[in-house]
Amino acid sequence: ALSLVGQPLARQQVEKAVREFLGNHSPVKPLVMSFHGSTGTGKTYMSSMLVRHLFQGGLQSPYVHHFSPIVHFPHAERVEQYKENLKRWIQGNLTNCGRSAFLFDEMDKMHPGLIDVIIPFLGPSWVVYGTNYRKAIFIFISNAGGEQINEMTLDLWRARKDREEISLQDLEPAISKAVFENPQSGFWKSGIINEHLIDFIVPFLPLKRHHVKQCVVNELVQQGLEVRPGVVQEVADSIPYFPEEEKIFSSTGCKTVASRISFFF
Repeated sequence: ALSLVGQPLARQQVEKAVREFLGNHSPVKPLVMSFHGSTGTGKTYMSSMLVRHLFQGGLQSPYVHHFSPIVHFPHAERVEQYKENLKRWIQGNLTNCGRSAFLFDEMDKMHPGLIDVIIPFLGPSWVVYGTNYRKAIFIFISNAGGEQINEMTLDLWRARKDREEISLQDLEPAISKAVFENPQSGFWKSGIINEHLIDFIVPFLPLKRHHVKQCVVNELVQQGLEVRPGVVQEVADSIPYFPEEEKIFSSTGCKTVASRISFFF
C-alpha cells in the first residue's frame, strides 16, 4: 500500500492501472500515465513509491530511468542532438529490459520535438526499431492542469462538496482543457493527444491543513524526531494557504515541510 497523504483518487487510479497492466502477460501497448497537480501534492513522491514497489532498488534500479528536461536538455538550440540521444537512450534501455520504467519530470517544460521522439514507444505497434517494448511503464509528471484542479476543488468546496467526495469525472474536463487544449502546451503540439496514447490522467488535489500536519508527522518520524503536537501545529501554520480569506488549501502542498522542521527544533 502506498503511504501517500491525501490523494485517494490518484492512489486508486495508479494501483488499479498497475495491477491490471502487470496482470496482462501480453499487453497491447506500454502503460502510460500522466500525473497532474500543483507543487507539493505528491506527484514525484507517488512515482518514486511506485518504482520502489515494482523494482528492487527503486529509483536506483538499472531498469528505472528518471528524466528531467531542465537537467538533461537545458539548451533549446541543441534540440536535434537531444532528440537523437533520447531515442537511442529509450531504445537502449528497452533492449536491455522490456519491463523498464521511464519517469519524465516537468513534462510541461519539455520541447514538443522531444515529446515526438517518445511517441513511437508509447503506441500499440508491435516492434519499434527492432525492440519489443510493450511491457514498459511511462510516467509523465507536470504541474500543467494544477491551477485548474485547484480551482475546481475550491469551487466544489464552496458548493459543500469535500475533496474526499470529488471524482475523476469532476476533474477530467478541466484537466483536458488545461493540458490538452492549450496551444502553449508541449503535449498539445506534439500529437501525443491525437494519438490517444495516455492511458490514465491522474489528478493530484490541493492539500488541506490536516494533510500538511500528516506530512509533518511522517517527516518527523522519518527523521527520528519526537512528534510534538506543538511543532506539528507550528510547521503547518508557517505554510501559505489559499484562498486569501479562508486559507483552506496549502499553496505549496507538502513541498517545504521537510526543510521547515529544522526551524522549530
